Amino acid sequence: MTKVLVVDDEISISSAVAYALRREGYTVETAGDGQEALELVETFNPDVMVLDVMMPKLSGYDVCRRLEDRQGPAILLLTVKDDIVDKVLGLELGADDYMTKPFDIREVIARVKALSRRSRKTEADVQQQVPDQHVIRISGLTINLWSRTIHAGGRRLELTPKEFDLMALLARNPERVYSREALLEQVWDMDFAGGTRTVDIHVQRLRKKLGSYHEVIQTVYGIGYKSTEIPS
Repeated sequence: MTKVLVVDDEISISSAVAYALRREGYTVETAGDGQEALELVETFNPDVMVLDVMMPKLSGYDVCRRLEDRQGPAILLLTVKDDIVDKVLGLELGADDYMTKPFDIREVIARVKALSRRSRKTEADVQQQVPDQHVIRISGLTINLWSRTIHAGGRRLELTPKEFDLMALLARNPERVYSREALLEQVWDMDFAGGTRTVDIHVQRLRKKLGSYHEVIQTVYGIGYKSTEIPS
């Protein structure tokens, strides 16, 4: 069962969102500030986190920074700010999606469903023997579609769910050029409000984590991106 952590210092909002998600069958915990959220990430181990930006102790941005270099929950940011700079900052810090307050709870549920569809596999799945068709190898990368892990030269990369989905999609079809719009549709499952800039941000973050293997993702100027075999 998918676990969702709802983080907001306004109890009326967190309670309403939590209630709606529980009615959809999710296991839900709530937190009132960023510090409590980080503690619950360790103990509750959520698959998705609905995270308010403006909070006491630690802001939503601070929480994203603390989780930036580890494999953690998919993050849906909630913000009262409507400035694109604030939204881009959240995405650059590792958030997967965002919504601006006030919002329709039905849309929150839809966004959570989209993020949870690609939440990490259960431990039982990971422990099974993985058939070759569930492993992609390209340019020194080993992509395990069952365990949702990527190793680069034997080193496991700590990726967000969307970073994994983006790399896996590109690697499935080497040399196929994907437009930014196609990547938004196939990776985010919706007409994502962040626009094509979201794709560029995630590619930038993914390349940084790939390190010396970053050239596996090639920019096709004026169109989008593709994966390619790097000559050894």
